[in-house]
Amino acid sequence: MPSPHLQRPFSRRGFLLASAGASAALGLAAAPAPAAAGRRPFGRYGSPAARLTPSTLYVDPHGRGDVTTVQAAVNAATGSGWTLVLAPGTYRETVSVDPTRTEMTWLGAGDGPRDVVIVYDNAAGTPKPDGSGTYGTTGSATTTVRADGFTARRITFANDWLRADHPGTSGTQAVAIKVTGDRSAFHHCRFLGHQDTLYADTNALTVFARQYFAHCYAEGDVDFVFGRATAVFEHCHFRTLPRADLASAPYGFVFAPSTAGANPRGYLVTRGRITSEAPDAFYKLARPWVPSSDRSARPMLTVRETWLGPGIDAAAPYANMSDAYPWQEQRFAEYRNTGPGAEITLPANRPQLTPEEAGSATRAAYLGDWRPWSTD
Repeated sequence: MPSPHLQRPFSRRGFLLASAGASAALGLAAAPAPAAAGRRPFGRYGSPAARLTPSTLYVDPHGRGDVTTVQAAVNAATGSGWTLVLAPGTYRETVSVDPTRTEMTWLGAGDGPRDVVIVYDNAAGTPKPDGSGTYGTTGSATTTVRADGFTARRITFANDWLRADHPGTSGTQAVAIKVTGDRSAFHHCRFLGHQDTLYADTNALTVFARQYFAHCYAEGDVDFVFGRATAVFEHCHFRTLPRADLASAPYGFVFAPSTAGANPRGYLVTRGRITSEAPDAFYKLARPWVPSSDRSARPMLTVRETWLGPGIDAAAPYANMSDAYPWQEQRFAEYRNTGPGAEITLPANRPQLTPEEAGSATRAAYLGDWRPWSTD
């Protein structure tokens, strides 16, 4: 997403560590040596000697699996229906799943998402090694998933590129994961970054891809959940980060949907919470993204039954990305939210669903015949 203005660099490289409280807990520190692991690296998910199924591959950075990198496993998993089991550790690499590798499942074999981390540090303004230009927002993604039917469980997807390390770079968008496939589900996953952390998108303007995020955590500052997918975020935690490079509000925006005008369903946030490390009222809940590639977009976001912390500007929770496309003309709405950031002080700035409208703003209505929560 475009930067709201030129930004001075963020001063600390340890934002990923701070989000977890300790480097070991996050898994970005050095992974334990094989001898110190003290247990089977793949837990209850078998091993290369005792596969769950013939279509299961095992990934371990210490060499105890079939391969040592996630991309190598993806390359080996040709066709449909593969399962990748990822042993605890940090996988510093970029990963891409093309559209032919459908119905793929990634399972983190640790106790939780902090144990399995896929991380890299490209940004939109990072020069490509071949000299052909910079990566751009899409190319900056640590992980890219374009296949339908993708599922991930207990994995952290991160981009640890920081403004402080690259003061001359203006393209500060740095995506942790870009997901464009239909029926993409993430259960108990984390998405860590600063600007443009989680890119929930589609493979084409005319494709209405459905995505589901359950019990997930996402953090960032500028537009850190964005894109044009039909996406449901249920029981998810969103956390806004401090900005040492800025002296005044706003620091950023949680959501920046770019829903196609023809799509009746955009982003639905339900039964979640939004917290902040920033001063009170220094973040906006959302702003609409109408990209140059689709000037007919009508961004859609519904936030319901969600706790909004004091970091959200309750008086003016929405802002324009471009004055040509004011947020009031888009499809933004709330319903029965709580918390200091949900206080309705200026009703014109807080559009609310009626109970009848709320009856159609449900996960079932958004996702149709797909029921990913039944396996959560």
